[in-house]
Amino acid sequence: MKALASSLALCAVLVSSEANAALIDRGGGLIYDNVLNVTWLQDANYAKTQYIQSGGTQGYANGYMNLSQATTWASNLSYYDSVRNVTYTDWRLPNTNPVNGTAFNYNLSYNGSTDYSYNVSASGTAYAGSTGSEMAHLFYNSLNNKGYANPATSWISSTAGHLEMQFGWGLANTGPFSNLFGVDYLSEWTGPMYSPDGSGGHVWTFRFADGFQGPAGDTTAYAMAVRDGDVAAVPVPAAAWLLGSGLLGLVGVARRNA
Repeated sequence: MKALASSLALCAVLVSSEANAALIDRGGGLIYDNVLNVTWLQDANYAKTQYIQSGGTQGYANGYMNLSQATTWASNLSYYDSVRNVTYTDWRLPNTNPVNGTAFNYNLSYNGSTDYSYNVSASGTAYAGSTGSEMAHLFYNSLNNKGYANPATSWISSTAGHLEMQFGWGLANTGPFSNLFGVDYLSEWTGPMYSPDGSGGHVWTFRFADGFQGPAGDTTAYAMAVRDGDVAAVPVPAAAWLLGSGLLGLVGVARRNA
């Protein structure tokens, strides 16, 4: 009975681990985020990988693009999933929507209370777990990284401020992703172009080096590809189904003998 209990416990762990995970490796270079309900391309610099694989006819040599290039690249991306034998063409850049769920707050902060900040959606902040910014949620929640600024002790006002580093900050965990680096990544957003000096023409980026989200000039940066929803789960191998049915049979025998 002890062996049976141990086997059942192991199966329960295997079944529940996927159900509770924020990031699920679906195979074929695809990562499903069951909180955001999106599928990330596992290669976080696929534009460069694509350039190399195509002999320079697709993608970008080093992965750096401006927003226009990145938006076009993502919308035209055709990715073949070798596990499911499916080609996906519905890619986009990650979204940046208001952290408060209502309207963008363009004021600079350090504690995640605005959209121009460290710690956007981070644990212990005013909008902890917010899914407004998909990359911020990925960095702080799914990957459990920390921003440079300590949200509890850092502050800023119109006349003064205090930025205090917190222990363990940075891209310490890249999870199941490859080529995820501590650089700026471009995003799409629903608000108007913004810049602190009022000139416009800025784009929103998320910096994986230190967890900072904010506007930048018409800069070049990396771009991650993401698509809405999940892909079909890979069928459980026959051996695993046999193991499960065998354990269920043992349960029935144990009950009859009890």
